[in-house]
Amino acid sequence: MEDRTQQLGPTMPPPVVGGAQTTFGADRTAMGGPLRALEADVVAGNTCAWAGGPSREHLLLMLRAASGAIGRRAPLKLCLAIDRSGSMEGEPLEYVKRACAYVVDLLEPSDVLSIVTFEEQVEVVMPARRVVNKALIKEHVNRIQPGNTTNLYDGLVTAGAQVASVSAAGYLNRILLLTDGEPTAGIKDFGSIVQQVAQQKQNGITVTALGFGSEYNEELMAGIARRSGGNYYFISQPSLIPEVFRRELETLMTITARNVRVRFTMPRGVRCRYVYGAATPQFGNRTVEYPLSDIERGSAVASLSEWEFDRHVPGVYRFARVEVLYDDVVTGRSETLAADATIEFTTDRSRIEAGKDPIVYRELEVHLASRNLEKTMMGMRTQQLTAVGALQELQKTRTILMAAGREDEARDITQAMSAIQQGEGAEKTLIGTIYDLDQGKTRG
Repeated sequence: MEDRTQQLGPTMPPPVVGGAQTTFGADRTAMGGPLRALEADVVAGNTCAWAGGPSREHLLLMLRAASGAIGRRAPLKLCLAIDRSGSMEGEPLEYVKRACAYVVDLLEPSDVLSIVTFEEQVEVVMPARRVVNKALIKEHVNRIQPGNTTNLYDGLVTAGAQVASVSAAGYLNRILLLTDGEPTAGIKDFGSIVQQVAQQKQNGITVTALGFGSEYNEELMAGIARRSGGNYYFISQPSLIPEVFRRELETLMTITARNVRVRFTMPRGVRCRYVYGAATPQFGNRTVEYPLSDIERGSAVASLSEWEFDRHVPGVYRFARVEVLYDDVVTGRSETLAADATIEFTTDRSRIEAGKDPIVYRELEVHLASRNLEKTMMGMRTQQLTAVGALQELQKTRTILMAAGREDEARDITQAMSAIQQGEGAEKTLIGTIYDLDQGKTRG
């Protein structure tokens, strides 16, 4: 087979594309530059690959957002989509009202807020408007009363229409969706609801899914968050609702890079087989593209992919051009970071054995731990795994995550183990942990 992969000479560095670039060696390249919201490293899983036949390797893209003050934030176009079905009556709805009031206090006159409630019918409590008269907005919130069933689909449609009703550039568009139950009115099937969320995402609107209590569908809420790149929260008791709203709003206010997309371009003889954690990767003839979630100040995102190589003549080759495209909140511009991923093909197996990158393989262990969590959760649901067996599997996963520095997710697993020991359900916690691991995001 003709070898079309670009080969590098012994002293020829990868070309600079789209900004400052520094090479750390054949397997590691940094992307970035002054006054940019993001910096990135591209790291091959090994300095070497087998030249004598087909082989596979991993590629890790690590994105980091600046941790210092950015001097400005993007204004928000925010819709609070609130379930006011009968099950929300009493303490839950009262805490929701407190949470909404807290959101109002944090917003500024440049922000645009709307409030939608849904039960059997959907009501626009307050159409999209700038946050100027906060006392009046709180009066609207306090008039919310419980209703009957849960028409989540139409609630989402109406919330999206409110966000889209104000045309303004440079805004972060977000729906905060809170529900405590299954959809029981209107369109109820998983596929239609998630497809509606996908359409919202195409229109530039992200949905954060907040599930409250023990009766909501965690698969649906996590699916909504995953499909739109938003966040997912499990709220176990009413008193935690204001805190979760606060945490989400503060996250939105520190976003420095949004509409983040990754593009791989590869030569013949090279294929990207899989992108870990990506919800909707698009595989072309010699390209792969996929979105990442918005990135907040001080956070980092690790994106891992698996690659397959045909036989190569020994030497150092570029096997992919990596581009990161995003809207920079700091500069207000669309930016692109780019670099070449390189690897040396060799017939010396000892060099391959010695060339493994521990950071890449640690990230691979994290993703395998996420898949093991899925198997554990499925085993619990189908009763193929006893409580004792589930605890043993969760303990193994927790150990892996602690070793990888994923302390937040390890803490979630500890909570899930405690729930199992008390005879309670752990699925809502675990599905959130899986989603967080798949996002690959850590916060500083």
